[in-house]
Amino acid sequence: MNVPNEAIRLTVDAVVFGYRDGQLFVALINRKYPPYADQWALPGGFVAPTETLEEAVQRELREETGIQTRFLEQLYTFGAVDRDPRQRVVSVAYMGLVRPSDFQIQASTDAQDVAWFALNKLPPLAFDHAAILQRALDRLRGKLTYEPIGLNLLDETFPFGDLERLYAAILNKPFDRRNFRKKVLSFNILVEQPQKVTPEKGRPATYYAFDKNRYETLRASGFLFDIK
Repeated sequence: MNVPNEAIRLTVDAVVFGYRDGQLFVALINRKYPPYADQWALPGGFVAPTETLEEAVQRELREETGIQTRFLEQLYTFGAVDRDPRQRVVSVAYMGLVRPSDFQIQASTDAQDVAWFALNKLPPLAFDHAAILQRALDRLRGKLTYEPIGLNLLDETFPFGDLERLYAAILNKPFDRRNFRKKVLSFNILVEQPQKVTPEKGRPATYYAFDKNRYETLRASGFLFDIK
């Protein structure tokens, strides 16, 4: 068996989505060093010998963006031979969901800048990061219909209209407002809050919170979350 002289390096990359003002955003860094210096990319980097993959991706996010996310799941492994011009590099990609208002993002280490970009205004991305981002978006859209992960993108308490707008924005389709509300509330995983907000026009808006413990109990008993 022929053994290659050059070792394969391992990296992690993170697609971190945030939602605000009715739009889905992704956190990108501007690279400080070659290759692709001065170009935008996903946050990420090489895995240290003493780190797990999860430790590595959380460290890279913290160092390059200031973001720490509670919702982070492994997405896919990208291993095209020529994906990195330096050498053979395999990347394990992750998808995270955060509330942008929870963080004051700040670039450091290998990043000279960091910013939130709306998905319809993305700059050209380094490496194969456009393909990684598309894979993450497909995963998010798929999971949104059978798991309430979208609630990780909203404030802890929110008016119901925000949830409807989030689904419409990410899935890129309108929902019948009355049917959507009736179906989601029938799951009995949202708790009505005492506070209300009165807009300049219209009726006061009722706020809700996600009852994660109840959801986990229902899911263990075979409950099906289904939004189509």
